[in-house]
Amino acid sequence: MIVYKRPVSVLVVIHTTDLLVLLLERAAHAGYWQSVTGSQEAGEQLMDTAVREVAEETGIDSARENLRDWQLTHSYQIFAEWRHRYAPGVLYNTEHVFSLELPEAKPVSIAPGEHSNYCWLPWRAAAAKCFSWSNRDVILMLPERLRIADR
Repeated sequence: MIVYKRPVSVLVVIHTTDLLVLLLERAAHAGYWQSVTGSQEAGEQLMDTAVREVAEETGIDSARENLRDWQLTHSYQIFAEWRHRYAPGVLYNTEHVFSLELPEAKPVSIAPGEHSNYCWLPWRAAAAKCFSWSNRDVILMLPERLRIADR
């Protein structure tokens, strides 16, 4: 029996208080930088998906950190090269946005096979480095979003 990925995912932008943003480079695509992403598993709440993906991709235990659900979603077409992971005919994914604020940049443990490198960059530079439009746009929203969240 083939188990397909669900077309529902999380995007977790990990950043510091002073807006350094963590980016991960995809192992299969040199130069493809992104925030933490991953598909929701059956029966899993979105917050649990975010916590699990952050732990798997960075080694950070976000259950004790400041993880925020932005209540924001994006729908995008799944890249052709990754469609085989989804049921036949599934062309779009719905991405749910989260952010995780850390007091300072710290070393992370990247997932071997999934990512080959990581870096911490100022938010504008991080946005410019992302290959994904949705990831870029969320990073560009960080300063205003965090002001709103703190009111």
